[in-house]
Amino acid sequence: MGSGNAAGQVQPGKPDLIEHLLHPIHQVIEETDLRSLAHYGILKHLSESVSQHISHGTSCRFCMSFTSKLNSAGMVVAASAASVVFGQAPLTTPGLNALPEIEFSRLSQRDPNLLGQKALAIQPQQWKHGETEHFIYHFVDSFVVTPISVEAEFHYRVVAKELRREQPAGDTKSHIYIFQSPADWQQFQRLGKLEPWTGGIHSQGSLFILRDPAYKFSGNLLGHEIAHLVLHRFYPNGIPVWLNEGFAQYVSKGARASYLRARDYIAKPRSQALSAGGLIPLAKLVEMTQPPPDRVETFYDQSERLVRFLALTDKASFLTFLDAVARHQPFESALIQSYGGKFLTTATLEEKFREYATKEFGTSLQQAGGG
Repeated sequence: MGSGNAAGQVQPGKPDLIEHLLHPIHQVIEETDLRSLAHYGILKHLSESVSQHISHGTSCRFCMSFTSKLNSAGMVVAASAASVVFGQAPLTTPGLNALPEIEFSRLSQRDPNLLGQKALAIQPQQWKHGETEHFIYHFVDSFVVTPISVEAEFHYRVVAKELRREQPAGDTKSHIYIFQSPADWQQFQRLGKLEPWTGGIHSQGSLFILRDPAYKFSGNLLGHEIAHLVLHRFYPNGIPVWLNEGFAQYVSKGARASYLRARDYIAKPRSQALSAGGLIPLAKLVEMTQPPPDRVETFYDQSERLVRFLALTDKASFLTFLDAVARHQPFESALIQSYGGKFLTTATLEEKFREYATKEFGTSLQQAGGG
């Protein structure tokens, strides 16, 4: 459905996908059974990426680790990359393959979200479709969706590992809609009655984002939104806004640090120290149903710091607390039940949290955990 570049071709001037594809998933390659990657078709593309990367005279720790693991797993799909590593003539490929395109009628699941229908109604001839193990994508150009699809699966595994959860039985895939034209995005904002400043929105288990190819995107925005999708899958009845936003910020910062470390940077997840005078009282914060318009930044920063503090205090207790509030148990009773004698009241928590939130020494997982 739709028109555009043929899958597997990178036209002159298009962004080079090799760097985007290889490095973000280094941690996943190290920790995941590669047959699961092969199952949803990404492994073949990664193997060809490595082969092309090395054939251009570039070698890196990721390439060697990747091909070594593929060979030890006995996977035929590694042949093109392995042949280069071991000095054989590289296999020629027509170009870097993209996420396979699938006809809309052959997608494994439909999106019941009405916003999805509104999105696909905007220039319907342009939309293409594809899917991986946990996500279904609606996109315009393959060179835009391919790195997103790899990062999405990477972030899924990071969040699931953080939650210590297996994939829910009968799990439905999350739909991701990727707009490339700012004009189309503005039309979607009007149809969906979204705030004009939004560059992405998570709604009822679906994600809608703008990715203009004219700009380079960085930071943890995609990871933040993927975290919302995964939380929705594990907790379909919803969790409080502060916890939803705070956890998404917390886990996506950790994933971003992993991404940078895979590129040989020294990186730790960073968390901004807060001003004591600017903190929102916890009793108000935990009852908010949306960020206050005049304190949006404070709401996000404080929510992230609170989630980080609770998780670092006792990870098992935090996960018990998360399950309790997801069952709509009141905040204070869930806190006491989960943390026992550590926090007997919300006031006790607030006193200890204020000390943590306003000091710079706790700005990384490692420092806070050790301090």
